Amino acid sequence: MFDHIGFDVRDLHKSKSFYEAALLPLGIKLMMFSEEWKVAGFGTDRPRFWVGSGQPKNGEGEVHLCFSAKNRAEVRAFYEAAIQAGARDNGKPGPRPEYHANYYGAFVIDPDGHNVEACCHSPEA
Repeated sequence: MFDHIGFDVRDLHKSKSFYEAALLPLGIKLMMFSEEWKVAGFGTDRPRFWVGSGQPKNGEGEVHLCFSAKNRAEVRAFYEAAIQAGARDNGKPGPRPEYHANYYGAFVIDPDGHNVEACCHSPEA
């Protein structure tokens, strides 16, 4: 159902240290940390829980939620359905090679201003 979720924090380094300690008993570890992007990603197989600071807001909500899609067609269908249901565009369906080579996602702003995404990790065209 969920691919990943993230939210902003006031102090990235303090939150990183907190979640490293708090999540360790659950087998969840820090898997990525970027000073440049101001994010920390935690997970077991890959980062699925993100905290960040200083991210551009554009006046939007602070929650980012990404749903898993089976394939790229589902990502496109999610985007179209969300736009038709009243969401605003925040990133049309397409590859996101800055995340990884096969990442394909689409972003919308929901009625409460939250950044909602659907993505898949499939190499299909």
